[in-house]
Amino acid sequence: MQPGRYQWAAPVSVDLPAGVSLAHFLLKGRAKMKRRAFTLIELLVVIAIIAILMAILMPALKAVKEQARSISCRSNIRQLTIAWIMYKDDNDNKLVSGHTPGPGGTPAWIVMPSGAQTASAEEKKKYIMQGLLWPYVKNVGAYHCPSDKRPNNPHHQYAYRTYSIAGGMNGVNSNGGWEIMPCMRYSDIDNPATKYVFLAELDKRGYNNGSWVMNPKSRQWVDPFAIWHSRNTSTLGWADGHVGMQRWLGKGLIEWNELALHNPLAFNFYRTPAQDEELEDFEFMLKGYPYRSLLP
Repeated sequence: MQPGRYQWAAPVSVDLPAGVSLAHFLLKGRAKMKRRAFTLIELLVVIAIIAILMAILMPALKAVKEQARSISCRSNIRQLTIAWIMYKDDNDNKLVSGHTPGPGGTPAWIVMPSGAQTASAEEKKKYIMQGLLWPYVKNVGAYHCPSDKRPNNPHHQYAYRTYSIAGGMNGVNSNGGWEIMPCMRYSDIDNPATKYVFLAELDKRGYNNGSWVMNPKSRQWVDPFAIWHSRNTSTLGWADGHVGMQRWLGKGLIEWNELALHNPLAFNFYRTPAQDEELEDFEFMLKGYPYRSLLP
């Protein structure tokens, strides 16, 4: 072999059946290879493996998604709580009104459109922008928890705003109501780090009307609250600006709140706490409920 030259291999002969061309022989061979790619049993095994992996991964993916929503909810309530604090700083320590008036009413933290029960979510968003806290948190999404189930429920399809202000934070009549004299100024709040301002409400009427109240003197729940997060938890915003999650323990309490969502016609305001784990839930909310004093 001369340098720089390739040496060619001897040609290979293939014995073909009579009347069959080489091209036809090769195509037929490739077709056989394709048919042998997977048997039915092999396909079923692959599908079973995929199904098992999905069964393992789906709960984890769902948990990650819920965790993201929970983080978003806490961020929302923190924004609102900081806005609430900034408002009092700009208004001689006075607390913003926690009421939910209609158009032309006394200015408050938000405004509700006329016919709020059937007003669209888009209309409710426009009126939120007329509230006194809007200059401090110009993000309408901060008023809505991404885990809020009401818009997908036929009884609450027009709901949008998730959060309410506790009645004791200038959310009831200044002369007294719902068994208390409310805090009107920040200095009225005894130990702000232990008193909550914002929480998710679940008013059976299809929208959150007024502030969220309970009866501390007669020891009763009045308004239902929303339990939108995993492990029966809700988000609370406190008067010093911090945000926390609270897990509810009482089975009867959880069912009472869920009834306001799924069967509002059967739901009744006012509930005496059961003498079980619910009592712990009630004492927690009672301890954090703000007011200046009880009415006689």
